[in-house]
Amino acid sequence: MGDTWSQLPWPGPPHPAMLLVCLLLAAGVMRSDAGTSCPVLCTCHNQVVDCSSQRLFSVPPDLPMDTRNLSLAHNRITAVPPGYLTCYMELRVLDLRNNSLMELPPGLFLHAKRLAHLDLSYNNLSHVPADMFQQAHGLVHIDLSHNPWLRRVHPQAFQGLVQLRDLDLSYGGLAFLSLEALEGLPGLVTLQIGGNPWVCGCTMEPLLKWLRNRIQRCTADSQLAECRGPPEVEGAPLFSLTEESFKACHLTLTLDDYLFIAFVGFVVSIASVATNFLLGITANCCHRWSKASEEEEI
Repeated sequence: MGDTWSQLPWPGPPHPAMLLVCLLLAAGVMRSDAGTSCPVLCTCHNQVVDCSSQRLFSVPPDLPMDTRNLSLAHNRITAVPPGYLTCYMELRVLDLRNNSLMELPPGLFLHAKRLAHLDLSYNNLSHVPADMFQQAHGLVHIDLSHNPWLRRVHPQAFQGLVQLRDLDLSYGGLAFLSLEALEGLPGLVTLQIGGNPWVCGCTMEPLLKWLRNRIQRCTADSQLAECRGPPEVEGAPLFSLTEESFKACHLTLTLDDYLFIAFVGFVVSIASVATNFLLGITANCCHRWSKASEEEEI
């Protein structure tokens, strides 16, 4: 037998791709039937993976490759690892509500081109960066409500989301929202922004003007959106503010105004110098009078 094996031709080194496939199969990463494998503590049925309310502190490591609807809601998840969604190209719905997420890794949705519904409500997100929804151009619904620490939305946070119809930013910590963040959303139909501590200063005028022009075809929670400041408009409905409300923001000074201010400043300066001079003379006279009185007494 040994002579027989020695006479057989050597097939050559295995192809690297074949090695990779073999290793993946051995490790159980690749499966012949993607719909039959289900993570522990989850239920899987008809491309729907439900891992909700399982007190999970981290996301399940392996999902069926054909997952279309993934629910991780009502857990204690604090982070999602980078590239977690890379292999799940059929994903349409992702529910991450009611967790403890403070941020999402950059490029998380880079390969989730079919993702349409994303729920990130009831988390601890503090900001929405520019690359948060990168390449997720199929998004139709985004829920970022009830993130009490959400203070900032980058002006380009929703860039490229031309199919987005529903955006919920209610009940966060937003005091300001850039017009640039919304004006690139031509398909926006529903916008929820109530329950935020809006500061209705001059910087908010462009956004409010844009919202007023779209209010007929863009449903908004106008009754819940109120100004938290400045004091003169505190408690006023956000959409009740008109161009008259921002009239002071457009006051400009003419050349005559500047000349008058300069003249007043000059007069005040001269008066100040004269006053100080008179006070000096008065103090000096009082000092001499007091000294003369003391000499007479001696």
